Amino acid sequence: MSRSGTMDGGQGRAMIRRGAQPRRRPPAKARARKKAPARSPFASLPPPVVAIARKVANYALVALLIGGVAAGVWAMRLPQMVGTAAGEAVGRAGFAVKKVEITGIDRMDRGPVEDAAFSAQELAMPLVDLAEIRGRLLQQGWVKDARVSRRLPDTLVIDIVEREPAAIWQHRQRLHLIDADGRVIAQLRLAGTPLPDLPILIGPNANYQVAALDRLLASSPQLKPMLDGATWVGDRRWDIRFRSGETLSLPEGEGQARAALAEFAERDRTMRLLGQGMLRFDMRNPGRIIVRPAARPAADQASASVRPATDNGEERPPASTAAADARSI
Repeated sequence: MSRSGTMDGGQGRAMIRRGAQPRRRPPAKARARKKAPARSPFASLPPPVVAIARKVANYALVALLIGGVAAGVWAMRLPQMVGTAAGEAVGRAGFAVKKVEITGIDRMDRGPVEDAAFSAQELAMPLVDLAEIRGRLLQQGWVKDARVSRRLPDTLVIDIVEREPAAIWQHRQRLHLIDADGRVIAQLRLAGTPLPDLPILIGPNANYQVAALDRLLASSPQLKPMLDGATWVGDRRWDIRFRSGETLSLPEGEGQARAALAEFAERDRTMRLLGQGMLRFDMRNPGRIIVRPAARPAADQASASVRPATDNGEERPPASTAAADARSI
């Protein structure tokens, strides 16, 4: 709805329109706020502490740079090259390996020792790796210890400490020379070479029982010269073999075995058990000795070969003559 009127003076008309929306001024642009500068992590620290922290950071950066340079130099093997060149210069001055002196060898072959030693021949003395030569020597069964040193100007000195053989170990159809610790020194030939005069130990892990056998025999020293060998049975007890052919079965346990062996030695002294044609003495049961004689001659066996029949008419199997003659003493 509009309303019109005439202004005084007749100079013109003005139209007033009711209900129209007034014009709005455009909003003023917001002023951009300036960002506050980042606060330093050291701002809350006292100035002396800040100075020390900055120095530490600078030193760490310098150390990092030096470490990187050193790693690069090491990767290029420059120190080794310099050391090798210096060692070769010393060698050209007359300090090179020209002689090898080996001492301490009594039983073992000199060949493996010489092979390890002469690998350093003609090398400059500073370049000889003594630890490497010693390591190669310690791999030999006979070598218990080795000392390797330089004697200027041109001699390499090797001193060998040999292992002491204590027994022969028979295992898997092979004979091995062993020391008191059970370490295999060398393999022995089954034929063509006389065996050392040492007791023969038979059975798995028997090589680790040398010290236990020595303690056992120490309780009855009069029997030790008669010993031919021993079998470690079931990893728990001994069968002792004597040079006269008999076998003595001992009970389990070191204490029980020592007591049984001492009792056997006393009975052999008073009753002369060894060398009387017996096959086996069984002392596994405390307080008694079961004696099994050797097999009778063939003529006696033939006379005892009649086998009576059983109730159903079948023949009984022949009984062992030795088992039939076994007795307790």
